[in-house]
Amino acid sequence: QLQLVESGGGLVQPGGSLRLSCAASGFTLDYYAIGWFRQAPGKEREGVSCLSNSDGSTYYADSVKGRFTIFRDNAKNTVYLQMNSLKPEDTAVYYCALDPYNDCGGVEADFGSWGQGTQVTVSS
Repeated sequence: QLQLVESGGGLVQPGGSLRLSCAASGFTLDYYAIGWFRQAPGKEREGVSCLSNSDGSTYYADSVKGRFTIFRDNAKNTVYLQMNSLKPEDTAVYYCALDPYNDCGGVEADFGSWGQGTQVTVSS
């Protein structure tokens, strides 16, 4: 069973930074495209970023471009989401998931092995 575990969330002031981790258990992450998603209260889950497993390409939602960076540490079998210049509207539960087939070209329904999520709260 492919299992992902997110961590690194917390409370941060506007303008601050957090680094989220998505760790794999029992399999090698770099075989899969990894996506980060978030869900704010009362809103639908949305895609934030994706890291390709074929060529390392990265993709970002317009709302986070220039502020968030997704990257992989193969030695730690972990994908990270570095979040800088955080805004109150970034407040959400953040999830990671993998796509075995579409290499960031799919839709949310193509992703699986969802983690339990980690809460990010941006507030003064």
